[in-house]
Amino acid sequence: MLKSIFRQKGPLAADIPPPVSAAVERPWPIRLAVIILSIALVLFQLYTAGINPLGLFYQRSIHLGFILMIAFLVFPVTGPNRKQGPIGALIDTVFFALAIVSGFYIAIFLNDIIDRAGFWSSTDVTVGVIAVITLLEASRRVVGKGITIIGIVFILYAMAGPNGPLPWLGDIMPGILNHRGYPIDRLAAQLYLGQEGIFGLPLGVAATYVFIFVLFGAVLEVTGAGHFFIELAYAATGRRRGGPAKAAVVASTAMGSISGSTIANVVTTGPFTIPLMKRLGYKPAQAGGIEAAASTGGQITPPLMGAGAFLIAEYTGVPYLHIVLVSIFPAFLYFLTVYLFVHIIAIKQNMKGMSASELPSVREVMKNGWHFMVPLAILMYLLVLGISPMRVGFWAVVSVLIVAVLKGSYDWLRFAPTTDRAKRPSIGEALKLGGLKLVEACEVGARNALTVTIACAIGGIIVGIIGLTGLGLKFTSMMLAFSGGYVLLALLLVLIASLILGFGLPVTAAYIVIIILVGPALNQEFGIPLLIVHLVVFWYSQDSNVTPPVALAGFAAAAIARSGPMETSIQAWKFAKGLYIIPMFMVFNPEIIIGGPLPIVLWNGALALAGTVAFVAVLEGFFQTRMHLVLRVLLCLGGIGCLSPYPAAEIAGFFGCVAILGHNAWLAWRNDRTNPQPA
Repeated sequence: MLKSIFRQKGPLAADIPPPVSAAVERPWPIRLAVIILSIALVLFQLYTAGINPLGLFYQRSIHLGFILMIAFLVFPVTGPNRKQGPIGALIDTVFFALAIVSGFYIAIFLNDIIDRAGFWSSTDVTVGVIAVITLLEASRRVVGKGITIIGIVFILYAMAGPNGPLPWLGDIMPGILNHRGYPIDRLAAQLYLGQEGIFGLPLGVAATYVFIFVLFGAVLEVTGAGHFFIELAYAATGRRRGGPAKAAVVASTAMGSISGSTIANVVTTGPFTIPLMKRLGYKPAQAGGIEAAASTGGQITPPLMGAGAFLIAEYTGVPYLHIVLVSIFPAFLYFLTVYLFVHIIAIKQNMKGMSASELPSVREVMKNGWHFMVPLAILMYLLVLGISPMRVGFWAVVSVLIVAVLKGSYDWLRFAPTTDRAKRPSIGEALKLGGLKLVEACEVGARNALTVTIACAIGGIIVGIIGLTGLGLKFTSMMLAFSGGYVLLALLLVLIASLILGFGLPVTAAYIVIIILVGPALNQEFGIPLLIVHLVVFWYSQDSNVTPPVALAGFAAAAIARSGPMETSIQAWKFAKGLYIIPMFMVFNPEIIIGGPLPIVLWNGALALAGTVAFVAVLEGFFQTRMHLVLRVLLCLGGIGCLSPYPAAEIAGFFGCVAILGHNAWLAWRNDRTNPQPA
């Protein structure tokens, strides 16, 4: 049946609890408006991606206008869990109108604005102020208060100084942070009327590459690809020790790489994976922590990597395909760390895999869902050809739709004649179902893009103010002073800054802010290659998803696992330790990213593998069997040696790790032979 291509069903479906939502349903006119605007946004993005690209300001301003309008419809001022009264409706209506003005003013009057560049009219300034206020309110509703407060703090900082409206604030700031201050009209011009504010590079990436790939992920999701990847992961790994947890790692990594959001991935795959992990014997907090850590890994896994790969490509000038290729091995190392943690816990708790009767076969899953692999293959093929990522995203979306229609038509023609006429959908019903799925994909894509677009726009405000006030150079000076010129201390400062900013900023925004502040110092003062600097900062920015006290991915997983949020976050933090270790390997063994002679690249890859396994074994005190404390200490020293820039330390660390891990594996083998477990 045609219906089968839109929602794959299997033996796992019965274990999935229905989603629970406390949100108050919006009135039908608002829901209809959201659908219409979502469809309009998708059509606009597809048109500009695949048919007729628009200029910078047209593309970014229109995209932001649509996003803001949808945001104020989806997120009322009273919050999602309270009914909206007349006052709330009035406030939302006002902000909806302001969203139209701030989003489309530049697109309509662009030529006039360009003609009076530097001599802005009072209307230009007024609309600029309105746009900033509107965007801050949208960020409060969609992303959270944290990013809104940070945006306001940066605006206040720009106004602090003798020439600004807040000279008294400049007087109480430390001397290194002082600047001359800027009036409202100068700020409005910087943040709204130029390319270094709201409509800067971050929003440009969100309005082009990111949205089209978010739409790609949404179309895959509503056509059943998510369930296909989950079942494929279970079919491949479910019979092994801790099978459901290993399947969660594989499935969450696969889906996370195209979903664009760690939290969205947790709430999408978590209801499938977490109950099965608990049933097998994993503690609720462990199950939630595994899902959160695996979903976080999806954001650093090619080919899409959320918005990160596109931003890195724009900031560094390195081709997107190259960033994807060099990210494969580090992502594999992260995947390996989470997988090893899961495996070790399964051995410790003497878990078994699931029985064959509980699992689908790989052949059966591939037979029903092989068509989902075709768009991914097309996507990778077009990227290899060197086509623009935006155009690649366009053809990827088109390919999903074509493949879905062809597969559905084939199923209908093949099976419809043998199906009971009362249960057989007519052609009209099949087309209606397909149309509803397309509408759902448009709405899901638009909703999923809200957070990243608004976060990037706020990031543009922060970047614009950093450039205006010279804060980046001042921060570089402070970083050099605090680190004393030691690269390890500098990286530790970056990690701490990423974690703190992650309390209030989403990953993408945190990466943008930190790379603007510390990127020049790490590259120019410490000599770290530019691409590695960006990858390190991007990886560290992910840590806020799983690190208490504000671990949003951990909290989302805890809600599904019905475990304590802090306990679950601590488990997620442990499982995601690859986010700390692997960037260190990038810095001290840069050949795994920037390349070099083949023997050196292979040697550094071997060091990274040995060091990664060693650190996991040290943290758990276990590798195939329990590890003696002395061996644990020696293994830790070996892992540190693998990180060392000195060849002698590298050699000693590598062979030390191999020897200790091999010894423990031999002990486990000997114990199994001496004390065989009953079947």
